[in-house]
Amino acid sequence: MADTYSLAPVWFVDVVGSALMVVFSFLSVMYARRIAKHESSAIIWTYLLWLSVALAVFAVSRSVGHIAKRLLLLFDMQDVWVNLRPFSGALNTVTFVVVAAITLFFQKVQRVNNAILSDKRALEDAGRQVQSLNRDLELLVQQRTDQLSQSEQKYRRVFDGSMDMIFILDPATRFIDINQAGVQTLGYTNKDQVIGALALENFVVSQEELGAVLNDLRTAGYVKDRECRVISGAGREMCLLVSATARRDHEGRIVGYEGIAKDMTSRRNMERQLQIADKLASLGQISTGIAHEINNPLGIIMGYTQLLLRSADNDSQLQDDLKIIEKHARNCKTVVEDLLKFARSTRTNKTPLDLNQCLKEVASLLAHQLELDKITLVSHFEPESISVVGDQAKLKQVFMNLLVNAKQAIKGPGTISIRSFRDDKEHMARVLVSDTGCGIAPEALDKIFDPFFTTKSVGEGTGLGLSVSYGIVQDHNGYIDVESQPGIGTTFTVSLPQ
Repeated sequence: MADTYSLAPVWFVDVVGSALMVVFSFLSVMYARRIAKHESSAIIWTYLLWLSVALAVFAVSRSVGHIAKRLLLLFDMQDVWVNLRPFSGALNTVTFVVVAAITLFFQKVQRVNNAILSDKRALEDAGRQVQSLNRDLELLVQQRTDQLSQSEQKYRRVFDGSMDMIFILDPATRFIDINQAGVQTLGYTNKDQVIGALALENFVVSQEELGAVLNDLRTAGYVKDRECRVISGAGREMCLLVSATARRDHEGRIVGYEGIAKDMTSRRNMERQLQIADKLASLGQISTGIAHEINNPLGIIMGYTQLLLRSADNDSQLQDDLKIIEKHARNCKTVVEDLLKFARSTRTNKTPLDLNQCLKEVASLLAHQLELDKITLVSHFEPESISVVGDQAKLKQVFMNLLVNAKQAIKGPGTISIRSFRDDKEHMARVLVSDTGCGIAPEALDKIFDPFFTTKSVGEGTGLGLSVSYGIVQDHNGYIDVESQPGIGTTFTVSLPQ
């Protein structure tokens, strides 16, 4: 059979096929290496590269064995081939073992790689979530910042825009913060003059009153609508309506006070003016009847006294007694006439007038008498004329009464000053009459406008001058204020609308 068929095809297939297997295996290694380098993140291509290398080694081993076999048999070296064949088979077996090992190894590597990829995806998802949360957190922080800024702006608008005094104090009642209205109420111009430099005790009139307020704050935690008397930095005494609370820390200790105070001075003055007006109206009605009842008997007494004086001997005791009766009867008649002037609602003839000119005329009438009493009259009038609408005669009576009262309050040498100016803020004309006299006791200040009330000695006044003046000024839609310190002097302020 061997002589019948040729072995050339077998030789050709064995040799050429082995050579082609080597070539293709190395091409596979090159291609797998290129893909593995390009797709380094995919473990499968690394596995295929190592597999291609192992198969290339197997191809080389098997091809070399087949080619060596054919050459050795061709040259009749069969015994050599018999010796080499076990090594060729062993090399092929080792190659297959390596291929199997690579497959098993990369199977485990694939599991690890899948786990790593899964963790990587989880980390990427977590990273995206963190980025999303970070963006949301930034947005939330921005929103909270905007809300805090808006809240701060609202607080500041309320704090700085309030017309009442808003303040914050430390435990020692020193000012930590105060609004501009509070600074002006206390008689200062800017916060730096108050904050950290002054305490509430620097302004209160009575330390006992402050102690009572602080005691209520410590015990009850708050005070509501408590009236307190204070003196501003400019020396003005005021009445403040205070509501405040105590601020405490988590341990209950007081760390400060905060509150609001409303200046009630103008309101209290207005209430006092209304009380006086109501009292004067009631007394006026009563006084009219009393004055008429007294006036008629006084006329009869004075008439009969004059008849008796005509028949009495000169320089006799009877004549002296009758003159005393006549004198006191005339004094009573003067009081009755003043009472009638106070009670009678006379017609007021209001016309435009120059307030400065009116004051100058009144001052000139009293200048000589004041000079004789060694009293200096100082005038400070507004450079420009101050025009008001009023009854000139009645307003002169008001200023005359005030100057006469000032003169009588000065015992010995002294000074009376008259000042006029415009208050454009309140559209009022102000006239201040000040003296360096004995002053008025605090308990008498609320009574000086009452009819028949006087601080003068017996025979020096009827107690109706200020009451009549008050009624005249009120009839002109104005008001009178008084400030006095015993032993220092008194200032009357007449305010008339312009």
